Amino acid sequence: MNEKTNKKKANILCNDFQEQVSQVLIRHKSILDIMTKLDEYNARINRAVAKSVTACGCISIHAEKQDYSKESFADNIDSVENHLEGKICNSCKDVIEKEIGSYVFYIAAMCNTLGLNLEELLQKEYETISTLGIFSLK
Repeated sequence: MNEKTNKKKANILCNDFQEQVSQVLIRHKSILDIMTKLDEYNARINRAVAKSVTACGCISIHAEKQDYSKESFADNIDSVENHLEGKICNSCKDVIEKEIGSYVFYIAAMCNTLGLNLEELLQKEYETISTLGIFSLK
């Protein structure tokens, strides 16, 4: 498949997902519920990652000061670390994917409530980071 076909499929998936969320969200339709659900699932994602370290041990965190002293941006990209060691196991991966999926569900719900199009939002963010390149550092 070419890039244009893949992009079209991604757009359809994103729009279909957002529409499906609008059809199934009943109990937490209030903007206040959505805001607190986003906070809840953010905490659940963090907890799942922490449990991958502390309970399972499939990954570990070895954090230290980041080194941004390289001469070029490309060298700095290669020198910064994510501080993770190991590979997440399938069990932990399943839990984290579930929590992130729920978070994305509530992001789509937030977009629906505010009258925003998730696909357009993602496209705008993509255009910003691809246009500005290194000047869009976050």
